Amino acid sequence: MIKICMPVFLRTRVPMICLYVVVFMACVLSFTGGARAREPALSLDAAVSEAIHNNTLIRQAIEKQRAAMENEKSAAADLLPKLSVEYTYAHFKDKPYLLFDIPPLGSTKFDTWKQDRFAWDVSVTQPLFTGFALMTRRRIAELGIRMADIKKEQAVQDVILHASVGYFNILLAEHYLETADESVNQLEGHAKDATLFYDQEIIPENDLLKSRVALAHARQNRVTAASRLNVAVAALNIILNRDITIKTRIKDVPWHAPAGLELPVLFKRAMAQRPELKALETAVCQAAQAVRMEKSNYYPKVYLTGRYEQVGDNIRATNNEFGNSHNTIIGAQARWPFFEWGKTRADVNKAFHDMKALEAKIDGIRDSIRLEVKDAYEKLMVANENIKTAETALAQAKENFRITNLQYRQQVTTSTEVLDARSFLTRAEMNYYNARYGYMIAKAALDRAVGSNDVCRADTLR
Repeated sequence: MIKICMPVFLRTRVPMICLYVVVFMACVLSFTGGARAREPALSLDAAVSEAIHNNTLIRQAIEKQRAAMENEKSAAADLLPKLSVEYTYAHFKDKPYLLFDIPPLGSTKFDTWKQDRFAWDVSVTQPLFTGFALMTRRRIAELGIRMADIKKEQAVQDVILHASVGYFNILLAEHYLETADESVNQLEGHAKDATLFYDQEIIPENDLLKSRVALAHARQNRVTAASRLNVAVAALNIILNRDITIKTRIKDVPWHAPAGLELPVLFKRAMAQRPELKALETAVCQAAQAVRMEKSNYYPKVYLTGRYEQVGDNIRATNNEFGNSHNTIIGAQARWPFFEWGKTRADVNKAFHDMKALEAKIDGIRDSIRLEVKDAYEKLMVANENIKTAETALAQAKENFRITNLQYRQQVTTSTEVLDARSFLTRAEMNYYNARYGYMIAKAALDRAVGSNDVCRADTLR
């Protein structure tokens, strides 16, 4: 048995040192955990920027942009010479030969090759004229890049709108929860007053039961409000591409009355900025180029060709006993399918009618955009008026509850009146927050309707 001897001062101080270390580590861990829990609240601008940077819709649009750029490079490469290398090997069962009838010798057989044939060549092909098909294809690819840019712009605007609406839904849910907490606190106080009055035999039992039932209902509403807030936070996390379980905190946004919003100006901005309209106009340009592409089949295709070839009976094709082993050829090739039973004309007509269909669709899209702007504008105006009405109603409901609750404590009124006053106050608070954040959501929808990339930022709420 081994016995470890330790000085007395160490035996008494080591446990204390260990205790200090444990306490210190606990403080550090609690501080770092608290720091994570106290992550700075997001502003609306920060939330929108994060959504644009992380959202999957934007990443998809970026990849579409890159694909369009590569397609344009491919179309441009078709205008350049094509270089190819070919190597072939063939084995004949019998040697190839020719028969010549030479009087008076009769028929004479001459070998033309051995049983093995090796050949390789390097060829260059340069298109000289393709009926403008290659240039048209490149133009269509360039318009494809423009279309991808517009689609990205549209995705950005959609993401901004979704992030803004998700942000305001959280603020609305937070105020719903505050209202529910306030209702529970006030009804708990009322239930205590009712219990005290009942114990003193001042009120009947049914008044006490009413207050307790109202309190239970308020607590249920608080649980529902908390759940709604959790769902709203999760929805915004998805838009921001965050972990759905993170407790994202956000800042409130002050409300300002709208100014300088005129429908004719909004219509004009929408016609100039909406990406959907830009995309259709670009599609019409592509359709016009498609008509030109089909018309290229009316013209011949001309190519300049150059080739170096080598043929022999060994692997390197350098040995040829029957002729020259190598040669260089320069030539031109033209192909003109001038009669295909009306196929080219039908293809041209199809492309032309597709273009006309897109042109007709633009008029319908313009009308839809005007209606969308008008609808968003009217909702914004209604929400603005509702805020003014709701503010007045909220102030009156608060004063009514204060007076009614004071009267109840003085036993001048009944419990029913207090519960009704609290119900009116809850409804007034919810109407006010619905109007306030409904206005902000309507403003975001209006900005999206006119094609603005500054949807629902704090400065645009003025």
